[in-house]
Amino acid sequence: MAKKAPQECPCGFFNDRRRECLCTPPQIARYLSKISGPLLDRIDLQVEVGALTTDEISSMKQGESSESIRARVESARRTQRERFNFCNAEMSARHMRRFCELDASSKRLLVSAIDRLGLSARAHDRILKVARTIADLAGAERIDSAHVAEAVQYRALDRAYFRTG
Repeated sequence: MAKKAPQECPCGFFNDRRRECLCTPPQIARYLSKISGPLLDRIDLQVEVGALTTDEISSMKQGESSESIRARVESARRTQRERFNFCNAEMSARHMRRFCELDASSKRLLVSAIDRLGLSARAHDRILKVARTIADLAGAERIDSAHVAEAVQYRALDRAYFRTG
């Protein structure tokens, strides 16, 4: 029997485009608090995937091919192996200082997100590692603001805590 994916509220319709969530902010906050902050900090990608509409399901619109995505991922992994013989998730603090250096605008964006969302030092490091991976997938030598912004967007549960707090 398949398990239902975890939701951000008791009714399961928080941020659903098709149905209205009837939960109150305190109910949502209480529901989200079941996941401890230290556990949440250890999840690199917290991606919210909403249900598709019937039109989206039946659409003939083609996305990026799996072959193209695989080629980008293989290239990024090759870059990471050449850089330090392992993947970005395994970077130490020393590696992060060397390979995740941010320009002034990227640093301001990251600091603002950390402050606004009340994120921990561990979440900061996770965001940097994910931003480094996003830059690698784009074939970029340096991490820029767009990479940092995208990495912050992958902290969906952290953002949900903020919305209900």
